[in-house]
Amino acid sequence: MTGHNALLRVGKESSAIAAKKVSHVAVVKPVETPERDDHFAVRNGVRCAGVHLIVDLHGASGLDDIDLIDRTLRRCVDAARATLLHIHLHHFHPNGVSGVAVLAESHISIHTWPDAGYAALDVFMCGKADPDACIPVLREAFKAERVEVNEILRGQQI
Repeated sequence: MTGHNALLRVGKESSAIAAKKVSHVAVVKPVETPERDDHFAVRNGVRCAGVHLIVDLHGASGLDDIDLIDRTLRRCVDAARATLLHIHLHHFHPNGVSGVAVLAESHISIHTWPDAGYAALDVFMCGKADPDACIPVLREAFKAERVEVNEILRGQQI
């Protein structure tokens, strides 16, 4: 298996492996936003490209349940009043999930370590979307004992 992974790293793979690959591309209708010429956010009076929340969930459960994660990401999008373009989730074996909800306003990504009760999320949104609205949704859905949130205002100098 090690040799097989080495071949993948250098871009060489067997035809059997290449045949198994499936690429899914979502074609979406452009999102019209006539009320805004730019999509910058304003946070505490600071104009920025977007608000990026780095979220750590500790003592969480349901982190291996891909259906729960899908529903929760969709609830976050709704709560934030954002526009969902696509969700892609990957279930690792024996456990763990990584994925992203691609938004017109940017993204929400998640990476889980169920055995440790830990999940790392990025919630990055521009425009009028409300990334803070995702925090109570995440806390409730995953029954997190502790939630840490760090905030970065992206693109303040542009």
